Amino acid sequence: MTSRIATIAFQGIDALEIDVQVQVAAGLPAFTIVGLPDKAVGESRERVRAALNALGLALPPKRITVNMAPADVLKEGSHFDLPIACGLLAAMGVLPGDELAGYMVLGELGLDGSISAVAGVLPAAIAAKTAEKGLICPAAQGGEAAWAGGIEVLAPASLLALINHFKGSQVLGRPVPEIAEDDSLPLDLKDIKGQESAKRALEVAAAGAHNLLMIGPPGSGKSMLAARLPGLMPPLSPAEALEVSMIHSVSGQLAGGRLLRRRPFRDPHHSASVPSLVGGGLRARPGEVSLAHNGVLFLDELPEFQRGALEALRQPLESGRAVVARANAHVTYPARIQLVAAMNPCRCGHLGDAALACSKAPKCGQEYQSKISGPLFDRIDLHVEVPAVSPADLSLPPPAEGSAEVAARVACARAIQTERYDGLGPRCNAEADGELLEKVAAPDAAGRQLLTEAAERMRLSARGWHRVLRVARTLADLDGQDSVRRLHVAEALSYRRLMPGRS
Repeated sequence: MTSRIATIAFQGIDALEIDVQVQVAAGLPAFTIVGLPDKAVGESRERVRAALNALGLALPPKRITVNMAPADVLKEGSHFDLPIACGLLAAMGVLPGDELAGYMVLGELGLDGSISAVAGVLPAAIAAKTAEKGLICPAAQGGEAAWAGGIEVLAPASLLALINHFKGSQVLGRPVPEIAEDDSLPLDLKDIKGQESAKRALEVAAAGAHNLLMIGPPGSGKSMLAARLPGLMPPLSPAEALEVSMIHSVSGQLAGGRLLRRRPFRDPHHSASVPSLVGGGLRARPGEVSLAHNGVLFLDELPEFQRGALEALRQPLESGRAVVARANAHVTYPARIQLVAAMNPCRCGHLGDAALACSKAPKCGQEYQSKISGPLFDRIDLHVEVPAVSPADLSLPPPAEGSAEVAARVACARAIQTERYDGLGPRCNAEADGELLEKVAAPDAAGRQLLTEAAERMRLSARGWHRVLRVARTLADLDGQDSVRRLHVAEALSYRRLMPGRS
């Protein structure tokens, strides 16, 4: 007898439907899994065997063959346990195969028959909705699957609970979608004294989703400024929240199956490798650049990162996608991020202070900052110096303006951009390009003349020219101006300063 159960395999955040075929035939007792399974899937037979034994069920003394089609797609992960067990139970007549045909199934089995959480339930639920099927998933992730909407979700805590549901003796309730609560302490710009120019750059970065680089000595407040950027940005829209949650679901980091509503803020250590930043590894998981999608990726001590890891960020910064190349496939993850980087001007950190600088200054600063390549440096819209905070600034009372006031201005600027780009593709000024950018960010005559002269003097690349236009457009939005004026171009140019050693 042969039974068939639908499940999924992941390609990036996309779900590919897999047909799990279970055949129980006459022959010597055996339990074989075919269809290009990895090590975790191959071990499913032992977990399934133990789970059935815990229910008082023994495998029939026959030849059991499990085929997962299409057979040329690699099957990875432990979520194939439950589909295989359901297929066996259907073939043994314990579960109704015709009713199971209307569901996609995924979950990991414990030796006692419990069903454990797995990665990727949210994209699986969306795939099930597309295929007009229901979903059977672990109880801990029922709320996550419920966000797909319009599908029947069964979230049993154990294999026994699933059997009882189909027998009618213990009907499972419908899971309720949940939203993750933000229990972190609020971070306010009022905590930072001084640094008015850096705060202005932070506001511009938040308003247009621009990349930002802060250069300053240790203790000047660079990390504090970066940590307060998400509080200035508008909350995630429902579509953005779904995108972010799908990526975290595939990576197994969606806590409690709750949908994320706060913009991600990822700050990996400078020892991070290329796979941890961009994605990859043995099973091609999303990297930090994808986990920060629609949020902020903060790289502190930028020159201390591996050169290869920094260079690998160039393509995601430009395209908004992280592509992980494999011999048999290319996996793509969304990576539309806002890069915020911080660095010291030199290794000792006191390049501009004659009393504290080391004896190698200024050569040490040139060598230290040259660790950042020109192409990566060119992809950062805003470059701002963050000087050391003076004792006079520290003795002042907290600033009158905090994150709430700045966030209100940012929200107004973002609303203008949302209306401007409605139906055109970009969501903010940092994403505008080509003819669209030339149309919406064309400066007035005085502004264009200033930009042309400055581009010649500063030797701006074509990318640098366009990034100045994007920042100028954001500055005009913050001022509530329809056109980009000379003043906006001048301020945008002030954020593109050449680093030592670059001329």
